[in-house]
Amino acid sequence: MTTFNIVNELTVAEKRVLITELKDSIRLDMMAARVAKAKAKENKKIARENKAFDRAAKKAAKIAKLEARLADLKNPVGIKALKANRKPSAVKIVKAA
Repeated sequence: MTTFNIVNELTVAEKRVLITELKDSIRLDMMAARVAKAKAKENKKIARENKAFDRAAKKAAKIAKLEARLADLKNPVGIKALKANRKPSAVKIVKAA
């Protein structure tokens, strides 16, 4: 067991005061650690919620993009619309031997 010369030179009353101060110091450090842990936990929770919100936003954007593409396929424009609106050509029957 390690002994400190300074502690050995102190009187009993001084040792009691020293122990009380050390206990208070330890208590304050532990409270500060608890507060820091609680803040870290809260920050982690907020980050998780933000991630979930970002995922939902990306999913909604992807769905909107796919719905727009589907709408474009249902209502063609340009050359596709012209081809879709043409009258069918007359059927020609070719006799093959």
